Amino acid sequence: MPTSHRRLRLILGDQLNHQHFWYSGQPDPQTLYVLMECRSETDYVQHHIQKVIGFFLGMRHFAGFLREKGHEVLYLELDDERNRSSIAANIQAIISEYGIENFEYQQPDEYRLDEELAQLCEQLSIPIRCVDTGHFMSDRQAVEELFAGKKMYLLETFYRDMRRRYGILMEADGETPLTGQWNYDRENRKKLPDDQPLPEHKVFPRDVRELAELLEREGVKTIGRIDAQRFIWPVTRAEALELLEHFARHALPNFGRYQDAMTERDPFLFHSRLSFALNTKLLSPLEVVERCIAEWEERRDEIDMAQIEGFVRQIIGWREFMRGIYWAKMPEYAERNFFDHQAALPDWYWTGDTKMNCLRHAIRQSLDYAYAHHIQRLMVTGNFALLLGVHPDEVDAWYLGIYIDAIQWVEITNTRGMSQFADGGVVGTKPYVSSANYIHKMGPYCKNCAYSHTVKTGQGACPFNSLYWDFYERHRDKLENNPRIGMMYRTWDRMDDDKKEALLKQAAYYREHVNEL
Repeated sequence: MPTSHRRLRLILGDQLNHQHFWYSGQPDPQTLYVLMECRSETDYVQHHIQKVIGFFLGMRHFAGFLREKGHEVLYLELDDERNRSSIAANIQAIISEYGIENFEYQQPDEYRLDEELAQLCEQLSIPIRCVDTGHFMSDRQAVEELFAGKKMYLLETFYRDMRRRYGILMEADGETPLTGQWNYDRENRKKLPDDQPLPEHKVFPRDVRELAELLEREGVKTIGRIDAQRFIWPVTRAEALELLEHFARHALPNFGRYQDAMTERDPFLFHSRLSFALNTKLLSPLEVVERCIAEWEERRDEIDMAQIEGFVRQIIGWREFMRGIYWAKMPEYAERNFFDHQAALPDWYWTGDTKMNCLRHAIRQSLDYAYAHHIQRLMVTGNFALLLGVHPDEVDAWYLGIYIDAIQWVEITNTRGMSQFADGGVVGTKPYVSSANYIHKMGPYCKNCAYSHTVKTGQGACPFNSLYWDFYERHRDKLENNPRIGMMYRTWDRMDDDKKEALLKQAAYYREHVNEL
């Protein structure tokens, strides 16, 4: 019979915060911590195999960290005979088996888990306490409160508020940004030169064949590929700190400049690859920002303001802003489909087997590494799905499953919001669509493609070109009054009727034969 415990504390797979107040004092022998590998979490969407393994490894190492500190931990592996496959069912069984008198948990970051645990708590007859995760720099309601009574949520307003609140990159008066300029986004859109040296990447190779075999044995359906003898992602706090240090020293000096660039030379470029460590809470956003600012202060002759500001904006601006929108708009947000798009996601999104080089490369990279940087996600895979008119549910499921850093609070706001404009303008002020011209401008994909980026219709015409104009024509009633889009409609209206008809006919053909592209 297990030892009775007064308190049960639940730790979810994205709550691996070593600095949480729960663990700051002496271990309490009456407190039992529980972590669990559940089919309810592996199966609610089809995940990349590296994502599932990454979460399981992170949780297993975190359980080891707690045990080393003297805490008692119950860890339910996926094939444990006591594992009832869902968080709620496991909690109820543990409470009964261990004589638990109090249940505590940290605020979940996903709406579905927040609801599941709230429903569980209604069924429990013992005292319950929910605490903050101690991770984010703003609370759930920050965005909603800041923009109370306003129709639009503006990132720049939120970002400046965060800068002032934390005194980050600010003058001594606390109101004026260093250099007098808040945002250097316009300076951070450079194409990568062919001769630009790239940093070596810090990886953490480990053999995960045992976990890969566990998933196969248990019938967990995954997507993507893995070298089971060389899993590369950080899954401990020590590794996450090493990766942060490596980024600050070797990639930060060129981060902002080339953050929008695309290339076939390297999957990671100057990006930090810290999102998985951040989203599982192995790192805190404030410590990441402070470490990088310290590097900038030490090397101002090598790292200009555009590099550090661009990075800070992603962490304390965009990341926190997305979370605030998520909690302001869920659950209704997950149903939004502003354009009433209904098309299916092309079959080759799951294989990369398309003749369009940009999509082939971005998708295969995603399948190989469970990773693609934000411009590949926004302006290649997301851009094409939006032009094609794919139902946002299908786009959400793909993005939520394929990327190692994808947790719904950050995925859906970026995908259904910024990428697909399915929210009608909550996140972005216009749809992020482009013809082949942008993709050609920002990378070399067009050089080795079966289609020509300069051809609009006929043999070899890049599908992005006709689908781009078809998208605007289909949705004119919803978009033509948008002040950021007016020029597109003026250009379209100046075209002769034969050219318009040819573009629309080409787009219709591509939509009908999309799986052959």
